[in-house]
Amino acid sequence: MHGVSRLWEIDCARGIAILMMIVYHTVFDLSFFAICPVEATTGFWRYFAFITASLFLLIVGISLVVSHARASTTLAGFPLAKKFILRGAGIFALGLLVTFGTWLYLPQEYVVFGILHLIGVSVALSPLFFRFGKWNILLGFACIAAGPVIGSMSGPAFLLPLGIMPPYFASVDYTPLFPWFGMVLIGLGLGSMLYAGGVRQFTIRALPDISITPLSFLGRHSLLIYLVHQPVIILLLGLVTGVRVL
Repeated sequence: MHGVSRLWEIDCARGIAILMMIVYHTVFDLSFFAICPVEATTGFWRYFAFITASLFLLIVGISLVVSHARASTTLAGFPLAKKFILRGAGIFALGLLVTFGTWLYLPQEYVVFGILHLIGVSVALSPLFFRFGKWNILLGFACIAAGPVIGSMSGPAFLLPLGIMPPYFASVDYTPLFPWFGMVLIGLGLGSMLYAGGVRQFTIRALPDISITPLSFLGRHSLLIYLVHQPVIILLLGLVTGVRVL
């Protein structure tokens, strides 16, 4: 029905997160380009953005557990860790493309360390944390709790990945390790319990293909969708509204 190797519920959850991201970024663009008087960075939409990012990062952690368990059947030691280091480096490199693109388009608020940078670093760091299993949940909450403390500090720009900002720093997407790596750690902890050995440890009712396939498709192609969705949204808004967006 959905293939043995993939866990359809994880794909669907990632697909839901992608849809939430598209909704939020559409609202954000409506506000940013003054197309519609909506407050995209406060109130309901601020919490919506937090929930969306949190869901994404939880799924990253859970998916890493599944991937690690399955890869460990053929790899061990440094070759196993190298797999995740290289994967993280590749995602981080895509984050650098986002940095370059936003630097050209929004030089005053370009993305220095956004969610792709965070995911890349998180994946590369994950081999250090797999061993802790469910205790990653506690580490995750500690990381989140440290976020406001570290975020209150001021420092040079090279500390931005940690959450320490220079004065007057602004970015359209800033997702530092503190507190956001905490959500990945919580995902690692949950994954170690829910998907020990890379296998579902609970029963779930099978749903009809018609309700799963669209979300699963989005979930399986989430990285590509992330990279292209904002240019597509901006171009469509420009075409529909006639507002100059480029």
